[in-house]
Amino acid sequence: MFGMSHETFLLLDAVVTVIGLIVLITKFKFHPFIALIIAAAFLGLTSGMPIGTIIKAFQDGFGGVLGFVGIILALGTMLGKMMAESGGADQIAQTLIRAFGKDKVQWAMMFAAFLVGIPLFFEIGFVLLIPLVFIVARRTGVSIIKIGIPLLAGLSAVHGLVPPHPGPLLAIGVFGADIGKTILYGLIVALPTAIIAGPIYGTFIAKHIPGHPNQELVDQLARETDSADLPSFGITLVTVLSPVFLMLLKTFADVVLPDGNFFRTFMDLIGHPISALLIALLLSLYTFGYKQGIGSQQILKWLDASLAPTAAIILIIGAGGGFKQMLVTSGVGDVIGHMAVAAQISPILLAWLVAAVIRIATGSATVATITGAGIVVPVVGMIPGVNRELLVLATGAGSLILSHVNDAGFWLVKQYFNMTVAETFKTWTAMETILSVVGLGFILLLSLFV
Repeated sequence: MFGMSHETFLLLDAVVTVIGLIVLITKFKFHPFIALIIAAAFLGLTSGMPIGTIIKAFQDGFGGVLGFVGIILALGTMLGKMMAESGGADQIAQTLIRAFGKDKVQWAMMFAAFLVGIPLFFEIGFVLLIPLVFIVARRTGVSIIKIGIPLLAGLSAVHGLVPPHPGPLLAIGVFGADIGKTILYGLIVALPTAIIAGPIYGTFIAKHIPGHPNQELVDQLARETDSADLPSFGITLVTVLSPVFLMLLKTFADVVLPDGNFFRTFMDLIGHPISALLIALLLSLYTFGYKQGIGSQQILKWLDASLAPTAAIILIIGAGGGFKQMLVTSGVGDVIGHMAVAAQISPILLAWLVAAVIRIATGSATVATITGAGIVVPVVGMIPGVNRELLVLATGAGSLILSHVNDAGFWLVKQYFNMTVAETFKTWTAMETILSVVGLGFILLLSLFV
């Protein structure tokens, strides 16, 4: 077509489609859900797919993703809501602050965010923990930037690299990775990455930008909680980390025990992400609910309220799954895969790079993960020995890079920390970029051993 080979035309078609997707989201302010549907339809039509095939491919991709991720998101959000409303997150943060002391309070905030952030969306974890930043800054006199950047790094690292967050979970489904191994590798990569981008960078940048919190926000949010009314630290930790423990135990059983072993079969059931999160949620109804004297009606209201904010995210993820399937069915993915093989580009580096470019252009980590995984997945079948779990992490790391003015998170941090745009670039944007690049470095290092 137009004097080009079929492969060249498909590649150009994909480039035009992705650029169009970016323009729809950034310039024309289309909702990503609508933009992804339009992009998928355009790619299907221009690549020569029959109408019936286009519709079926999109439906299959949409349903295939949400059949797993949608359930996980709902259960994880409910668990996070129970922890937030009961004060369990406050308990984790306060306990770590007492343990670390004033001189190392930035480390306490990073670890608190790292633990609390495992079952929570970034935005929810941020809103939940930001009062603690104000309280600690007021109690200790430590710079709000020195305390806040480690908190943001802890939340962002687990958001991009550790299931059951939607980005890593989505990439696990696309690449066919093992969730237990991904959690293990994700924790290995995320913790040192968060340390470098959080307490270490935060301490450095706070010398140049100490920060001056908005006094109205401090007065409104910095309310100190009575620790006697909170769930205990041990109970909170067991409840929040129980799904991670069950999924890791399943992976261990799969490696150590033979097929048909009763315990392995049992762990395959309760260690599945859906089962593990359901068990944790049921446990939280007691530990964060009834044990705290909270009635069933109030718990029901919390669970109902928790699902509303996730509706848009679920729809975007579903539409992204449809777009991914269009890339595969049209043959575009195979062309990109063959090119990557011929150019001898590391699949891990390719996954990071594609996700990073889309993240910078759209401002959406979710869109970057969805589109990046869809583009890179054909490489998995063409290069033997590619570690699928590390591909998941590389895509997640790429989706974190260079948050700027097209990202809602940029403005969220700017307003709460009362910074100028330039100061937000030097703190938040730099921290996110450090997370992405350092994370990639640790992933490449880990690839030498696994």
